[in-house]
Amino acid sequence: MSYSLTIILLTYNEESNIPDLITNLQSIQAPVFVVDSYSTDATISLIEQQGWKYVQHPFENYSKQRNWAQTNNPYSTEWVLHLDADERLTPELVQWLTTEFNPKDDSVDGYMFGRRAIFMGQWIKSHFNYHLRLYRTAKGKCEDKAYDQHFMVNGLSKVIKGKHMTSKVCDTIDEFILKHNKWALLEAKDIVLQSAVGEVQSSIKGTPIEKTRWLKNNFFHKMPLFLRAFLYFLYRYFLKLGFLDGTRGFIFHVLQAFWFRFLVDAKVYEMKTSSKR
Repeated sequence: MSYSLTIILLTYNEESNIPDLITNLQSIQAPVFVVDSYSTDATISLIEQQGWKYVQHPFENYSKQRNWAQTNNPYSTEWVLHLDADERLTPELVQWLTTEFNPKDDSVDGYMFGRRAIFMGQWIKSHFNYHLRLYRTAKGKCEDKAYDQHFMVNGLSKVIKGKHMTSKVCDTIDEFILKHNKWALLEAKDIVLQSAVGEVQSSIKGTPIEKTRWLKNNFFHKMPLFLRAFLYFLYRYFLKLGFLDGTRGFIFHVLQAFWFRFLVDAKVYEMKTSSKR
């Protein structure tokens, strides 16, 4: 059977996510190609039961793993859709992919979808952003960046409104702290090595991703260390109406907008001062 689209999935110890993901993708007529980072749980067994093709490949960082997966896609389809194991497509997005997406439309090279953050089982409505995940294989890739990587396409990308993905940020506080401590180190290294700007075009008049990168490069990164964590929390919690998300929203914004950003700055400070000793 000939396909126009491959769903590319990265996994590592995802046995709790795979069953629901299988259900989520079952109505999409596209093969799934999995690149696993040597899972030690039942991930591979579940993938084999579903009949998805997979390979195991050493993990260096998300950017390199995503691009390696795309380059080694055995289906060699014209289009790819990149997903993480904890992400889901809303019914509206599934319907769009199955009934409206036209792979032969030469006027578009990539599509952006909104992504909802799910924290402790709740949709944090004030924390919403767009991601480029579906694009022509020959024209797109993941930017070379240790943290906060985005996919980019050499061509025209289109924002699809009202067709969203969901992303499970974390189910517990302990899980949040463990993950974000690791990510804070990666972002701090990006900042110290001056690679935080990334490859995505920075433009206040561009796509939602390009606007966000412009604001981060031209405002946030130019603010004093530590102060920017306080200001970012105030921006997210009050100006972006984070207070409307209730108690779990308050916990999320304190941890994600303040604690995480403060931790990144603390690691930046530590790296810079230790290098001068």
